[in-house]
Amino acid sequence: MTTNENTHPSHSTHPIRRRTLGTTGPSVHPLGLGCMGMSALYGEADRAESIATIHAALDAGVTLLDTGDFYGMGHNELLINEALRTAPAAAREQALTSVKFGALRTVEGGFTGYDGRPAAVKNFLAYSLQRLGRDHIDIYRIARVDPDVPIEETVGAIAEAVQAGHVRHIGLSEVGADTLRRAAAVAPISDLQIEYSLISRGIEEEILPTARELGIGITAYGVLSRGLISGHFTRDRALAPGDFRGMSPRFQGDNLDRNLDLVDALRKVADDKGVSVAQTAIAWVLSRGEDIVPLVGARRRDRLVEALGALDTVLTPADLAAIEAAVPAGAAAGERYPAAQMAHLDSEH
Repeated sequence: MTTNENTHPSHSTHPIRRRTLGTTGPSVHPLGLGCMGMSALYGEADRAESIATIHAALDAGVTLLDTGDFYGMGHNELLINEALRTAPAAAREQALTSVKFGALRTVEGGFTGYDGRPAAVKNFLAYSLQRLGRDHIDIYRIARVDPDVPIEETVGAIAEAVQAGHVRHIGLSEVGADTLRRAAAVAPISDLQIEYSLISRGIEEEILPTARELGIGITAYGVLSRGLISGHFTRDRALAPGDFRGMSPRFQGDNLDRNLDLVDALRKVADDKGVSVAQTAIAWVLSRGEDIVPLVGARRRDRLVEALGALDTVLTPADLAAIEAAVPAGAAAGERYPAAQMAHLDSEH
């Protein structure tokens, strides 16, 4: 796998080794910025701070900005547009956009399904390009598989957009190994975006080996499990209205207590290394392979700086063993989504 090096002394004391998304995807900074929380699902966000955080990420060398056209019903794409328009030209030119599409929403903010028909793909794409203010999207992917449309048809439509120059690379999101193979038989797939963290390790059994066999990279979201294993979440924290975590099984009752017990154990490992819990958790995902790019959902500059510090957190075999002992595979209490949303995950079937 190819790597490039550049230095960003503002956060790192050594050259940054870039990572390539699969055998056909772009070369990127080893951390991507997940922008969802700047618009949706975690309560109110500060627009000015969100834009400043995107600017700070670009200044630190981060290249991949991840969004979805349904985050805030287009709000997130417009926010990224504003951030890129007001960023220095060099930073704007290095930015790569990763966009998920297909989710169907209601005025009230509910989710009613997914649309992967080729005509819908073209429609979603046209709107995203307009909102982002760009002539192409670097990586385009359906957010969840449409159960009524073969994945071959959805991927084929994105492949046509690649040929037309509107999309650079095809990605996937939350698909299982079989779907991954079927999609890859249609067109080159750069990466699979899927949840992967110390407490969400389901991909290790079949999905990750299949992706590696096919030369498909992983963009890992939820590396801090929506803040649960960040070291900042407390048992008595009151969630804002509309915060997704209010419905997440892992944040409920006894599940929350058990999961935060895991965080307490992880904190002892982090303290011994002189780093934060979040840096330890992100560094663990980074350590899983050069083909994995963690997405950090920082909404503020201080959280971004903390996340970037994971790049300087070198985990020795002894450290990894201690982390595994603190948070064993399968130790999390509760599913990662409510039952209705779990049903939409091809990766879980």
